[in-house]
Amino acid sequence: MSDSRPAPGPADRARVRRTLAAALLATVPPLLVAAPLLPAAVLLGPAGLGVLGPGAFGGVPPVFVAALASAGLGLGASALLGPVLVDRRIARLPEAELDDRPADFVADRVETIADEVGVAVPEVTVVRADAVNVAVADGYRGSRLVVSTRLLSLPKADRDAAIRHGLVRLRTREATLTTALLPALALVETVALLATLLVGRRTDRTAADRRVNRIHGYEPERNRIPAKAYTLAGVLLWLVLLPAWVPAALGERFYVSGGRRDADAAVARFGETEREGLGNAVAFAGEAAGAADWPPLLDRLSFVSMADAETGRVRGTSRQEARLRLALLRSKRAL
Repeated sequence: MSDSRPAPGPADRARVRRTLAAALLATVPPLLVAAPLLPAAVLLGPAGLGVLGPGAFGGVPPVFVAALASAGLGLGASALLGPVLVDRRIARLPEAELDDRPADFVADRVETIADEVGVAVPEVTVVRADAVNVAVADGYRGSRLVVSTRLLSLPKADRDAAIRHGLVRLRTREATLTTALLPALALVETVALLATLLVGRRTDRTAADRRVNRIHGYEPERNRIPAKAYTLAGVLLWLVLLPAWVPAALGERFYVSGGRRDADAAVARFGETEREGLGNAVAFAGEAAGAADWPPLLDRLSFVSMADAETGRVRGTSRQEARLRLALLRSKRAL
């Protein structure tokens, strides 16, 4: 008896990839909360100090209760804090001083494109920034679209394609999940950066340093903390962080970065003008100056990633993401 089921196509494989990557990302907040809760449950449980006996939770082992609590607290706290964190960061951005007519024009274009994409019109904030970028966030506080003034200066097709890209990410709910998990991902990234800096800390003085010191008659005090202590602290920090960093890096590589490519394909299907405009916007955003002007917190929610080399390596993301997207947009595959 032959199997008549069709072979899985690219769309099916992309859906499976996104589902698995989303599941990986969703494990990050529980793992962060479980880091202190599970050792505490083991220490206080029957195998430890015995403070929590077998009947403390109706016969349920304390470790199992701690695992369930980590899942609920981690996901719940991250989902609650994510939109608040994004809103507070957006509030600190320098808002563009647009006249009534330009502001109405931007709002009208976003409303028109949102109607074409099939999503509710988000709240639009235009910020004064040299970066060519647009970020989209979603949560229980509503959806937000953050557009830089430099992106608005692009040609009509390029500008509209970038905005359409953000609205497509709203439609696929990618922005919703990323916003909800943003506090946990930002914490993992911060600790990973600290651990990397500790491991790579340079305490020895170069020949140029010694020459300058001799010229000025200044000899610094010897390092009170040995270099090996910094390295050991960084390695231990990495070992503690590794269970949360691995799913965070893999999830971001395949969900956030992959979601941008999926949105590229969705925008390209709108028409030839949209495909060419999106390719032009991706190319210009990657080459134009002003990346340091874009908030790192909004990077995962943005049309183009603007993370520096060190941050990109810590996240595990590809430094060639923009080039890959551009190659796919300009290939026959995009058609």
